[in-house]
Amino acid sequence: MTVRRTPVTILIRNARVLGGEPTDLLLRDGVIAEIGAGLTAEGAEVVDGAGLVALPGLVDLHTHLREPGREDAETVYTGSRAAALGGYTAVCAMANTSPVADTAGVVEQVYRLGQEAGLVDVQPIGAVTVGLAGERLAELGAMADSAARVRVFSDDGFCVADPRLMRRALEYVKAFDGVIAQHAEEPRLAQGAQMHEGDVSARLGLTGWPAVAEESIIARDVLLAGHVGARLHVCHVSTAGSVEIIRMAKARGVRVTAEVTPHHLLLTHEKAESYDPVYKVNPPLRTDADVEALREGLRDGTIDIVATDHAPHAAEDKECEWAYARPGMLGLETALPIVLDVLGEQSLGTPAEPAMWAVIAERMSYAPARIAGLDGHGNALTAGAPANLTLVDPTVRWSVDPTGLASLSHNTPYAGMTVPGRIVATFLRGVPTVLDGKVQK
Repeated sequence: MTVRRTPVTILIRNARVLGGEPTDLLLRDGVIAEIGAGLTAEGAEVVDGAGLVALPGLVDLHTHLREPGREDAETVYTGSRAAALGGYTAVCAMANTSPVADTAGVVEQVYRLGQEAGLVDVQPIGAVTVGLAGERLAELGAMADSAARVRVFSDDGFCVADPRLMRRALEYVKAFDGVIAQHAEEPRLAQGAQMHEGDVSARLGLTGWPAVAEESIIARDVLLAGHVGARLHVCHVSTAGSVEIIRMAKARGVRVTAEVTPHHLLLTHEKAESYDPVYKVNPPLRTDADVEALREGLRDGTIDIVATDHAPHAAEDKECEWAYARPGMLGLETALPIVLDVLGEQSLGTPAEPAMWAVIAERMSYAPARIAGLDGHGNALTAGAPANLTLVDPTVRWSVDPTGLASLSHNTPYAGMTVPGRIVATFLRGVPTVLDGKVQK
């Protein structure tokens, strides 16, 4: 089942680009042909954009699509549906599949499954080490030269804990301007950890995961990246100390970028008091002080992007005792509403609104596309640019229903929560993948 691929001409009327004044956008032959008031185009399909905000298509640098190997939890097709409904036009698929995406053959398989689905561009992320085992480098060069043109490598779910191996990986990808995306977790400090180490873990009797387990790896890796002169990306930053280390590294000129997830911007370790495994995630939910530091880091640019870490799990892997539950949460369909809520829904309708949308565009489209090297995505909505965009109704508030989400899995931490902002339409190279909130097949 795929979207329609027949070239279409679409005229979007009266949309507000990044929250600005209403204007028309003419999409033709995969690009934005014209922008301006009162546009006309014979035979064009007209989309009413009145009251809607036009954003560049969102880009997710951290998505788990599970295929191949765990098609019971998600497939490239169902994950692509969720992404399109969330306003995304490109997602980067993590390597922890089965088999692991550590060879040219597997990354090309994922890449072609994304092309067949046709709803978003699926860019595979290659594993850093063979089998995610952290013992020897995977076929980085072969994956980079493959049809998938892999430029981001990560053992996400596992840390590249060996500093010598991490240095070698950084040196290797520097040759083709690749990037190593590190899951920062010193395994010996986090051994057996079930949640954030603090007063709540002590009270609940769950083994704690100290912030220093994350911060020590980030400190080591920014030093390695600075020494080598290579690009380092830090996955799902979760602590105030991590933000400060990254801020200092950037001030020193280290080529480091960082991401934060929507759930780490909103939820805290106190959610674990329910013992509901839906709140079990890696890295764990942290404290109020950490959440505030993450929000400030996102606002001031220390944290470059918002990435979903969309991690679907089958029911048997989540609906069980906390200790046995797999870590992870859904994120693709709720990311923009959570970020809108965090960055200031109160800005809507005020002079500050365009500035808020500009920050969202930078953190959720422009910057992740730059980091991943996705030239066709993350472009400003101007004449001649690829027609990858999404239309958002900022006035709608909706209640999250796990059974109503497109993912095969239901492990969302926002069940029953009312959130702002709804995706009305998404366009991939001018072809609608979502219209009126529904996936176009």
